[in-house]
Amino acid sequence: MSVETKDAFAPAPLSLLVRINALQSWRRLKGLRHQSRLLTLVIVMFMFGYLALAFWLFLKGLTFVSQFPGLGTVLLERLLYLLFALLFVLLVLSNLVISYTNFFRNRETAALLTLPLSAQTVFQWKTIESAMLASWAFLFLIAPFLAAYGMTRQVPWHFYPVTVVLVALFIMLPAVIGSCLALVIARHMDRRVFQIGALVLLAVLVAIVAFWLKPDHTLEESSETRVIGMMDKMLTRTKLAEHWFLPSFWLSQSVLDWTEGALHAAAFFMLVLLSNVLFFGTLAFTQTGRFFCSAASAVQGRSSVFRRWKWFQLWQIRQQLGEGLPGRLERLISLIPGIPSDIRAVVVKDARMFWRDTTQWGQSLMLFGLLAVYIVNLRHFAQQLTNPFWVNLVAFLNLGACSLNLATITTRFVYPQFSLEGKRLWIVGMAPLGLVRVVKTKYIMAVTLSLSVTLGLI
Repeated sequence: MSVETKDAFAPAPLSLLVRINALQSWRRLKGLRHQSRLLTLVIVMFMFGYLALAFWLFLKGLTFVSQFPGLGTVLLERLLYLLFALLFVLLVLSNLVISYTNFFRNRETAALLTLPLSAQTVFQWKTIESAMLASWAFLFLIAPFLAAYGMTRQVPWHFYPVTVVLVALFIMLPAVIGSCLALVIARHMDRRVFQIGALVLLAVLVAIVAFWLKPDHTLEESSETRVIGMMDKMLTRTKLAEHWFLPSFWLSQSVLDWTEGALHAAAFFMLVLLSNVLFFGTLAFTQTGRFFCSAASAVQGRSSVFRRWKWFQLWQIRQQLGEGLPGRLERLISLIPGIPSDIRAVVVKDARMFWRDTTQWGQSLMLFGLLAVYIVNLRHFAQQLTNPFWVNLVAFLNLGACSLNLATITTRFVYPQFSLEGKRLWIVGMAPLGLVRVVKTKYIMAVTLSLSVTLGLI
């Protein structure tokens, strides 16, 4: 067989990468049977337990909302618009953070760029991988919600496979947008004009959101008028989620139309979503290779994103002159009395690993930002609590929010303290303080930080 014939039957580079990683994932999944069966059983029970519990909670909540006389259907529709609009924004941010780390802070990416592969192929594979990492939590959240929504509205059986297709199309747009934004930020993040412009844009967005969510104090004092006015005002403020240009609107409208039996209208919005996915996906998968290569070169070639500022240059000079002296973090932790030097070294190491991992502090910033918005606006909603039923309901919901926040923090940031060490954990165990004290130190630090955050929220 000639060389040309062999090349004709050779797999494409992207399909080869997908097949190799799928095979590796399948082998890791099969390898679970050789590990602890108790661990595998606990993980499976937690997965199915979460899905069952989430479905039950969503079903109860949607049934409760649908029973409002004259407002149930409107509230359910607006809830759907708001949910997908917020999840779209969160998916974009999650894809941005994960794509940046996966593109420019990943050893596999650096290794792939040295192989006879085009930069476009590496970008394609890393975009797919980042989309899967950023979207699996969204799928776990939205699956029980859509199932409960279908049960509440008593939809036909074909509603569920259609929503699977719609959600699969929907998660592709945030993946493409987040990956492209990661390229732009990586390429121009060290420029002062870009940094100042980003801060100004962020301040403008915060001011717009604060003005838009500003509570209305012109409602009547009568309880009935206040409730109707508050409901009308709330629905008016959420009109933005129904803008026809938003991808979340296409998804929500298609789901609503399919629920009501308007199949042609639902198919139209599905095709709108599909056309945008094909257009922007084709651009990202065919025209971003050279931008990815230049962005990777810029990230690997610069020491810091603040290197153009004089204050950072002066700080670097002071750091070089004081080389060998304790850093600022060491001096800060040394102010805490009663901490031995070996435990202090472990705390400093974990704190620096957290700061150097963009994925961890980026997601924590997004999480606490959402909680801050919720807490700031809670006082405005508390003025409407005149019924004991709503007082108890909001109290239990706040307790549930704090509990979910604690679970998120411990799952996302405590478990990696050991899992990120991986097979190198024995090196830490060979330190003079011993593995037992390392585990106790990590446990006490995690408990202290999580309790400080949770008790502060409560």
